Amino acid sequence: MKATEIRSKSRQEILDEIEASRRELLNVRFQWQSGEIRNPAQRKDIKRNIARMVTILREMDLGISKRPGIKE
Repeated sequence: MKATEIRSKSRQEILDEIEASRRELLNVRFQWQSGEIRNPAQRKDIKRNIARMVTILREMDLGISKRPGIKE
């Protein structure tokens, strides 16, 4: 998910997406341990998306705007 897509969502939608991604990461970890998944990049991508969403939430809390055309 791209940062522009995340920024277009509301705070609650982002929180819900983070929760869903964390559940997905847990499932991928279990599948990795059982040998069902052989793609380590999948875990990396999920973790990266979670970090991206948390960062954008933090920007919202601090009032930092990364949208073009909006001046602070």
